[in-house]
Amino acid sequence: MTALDAPWRRFAEDDGGNAIIEFVFVAVIVMLPLVYLIVAVASVQNSRLAVTQAAREAGRAFATSDTAADAAIRTRAAVRIALDDQGLPDDATVRFVSADAGCDAGSVEPQLAPGATFAVCVSRHVDVPAVPSVLQGHGITTVGRYVVHIDDFRAAAP
Repeated sequence: MTALDAPWRRFAEDDGGNAIIEFVFVAVIVMLPLVYLIVAVASVQNSRLAVTQAAREAGRAFATSDTAADAAIRTRAAVRIALDDQGLPDDATVRFVSADAGCDAGSVEPQLAPGATFAVCVSRHVDVPAVPSVLQGHGITTVGRYVVHIDDFRAAAP
């Protein structure tokens, strides 16, 4: 061994702290996208649960109303409360469609008549966190649907 080889060999064998640095570097590269994905999915799922609950509560509020005017007010209040329970703003749209149609079908006028059936559709646009609106395009729309059946033995209002 020559005198020139000794310093090089000592430098090559002294890499005790490199494993920690490599682990931190790889962990950051792997963990940041994973954490972002979890946050994005949780945001969409939160909206999905909120609109589903809002549709259910809106349908119940409508079905238990005495008049059509009262039903519209109670329906909107039920949606607002359900969204607020999930910490979301009151920016959902409420539509009524026929019971056997999807939420993209034409709207119908719901009736409080005994035996009437219809579906309540609550939809809300979700922005994916930390993605500019230019890249999101139309974004994600979450839709909740609940079929309402007015009680067959309900006393019809005059």
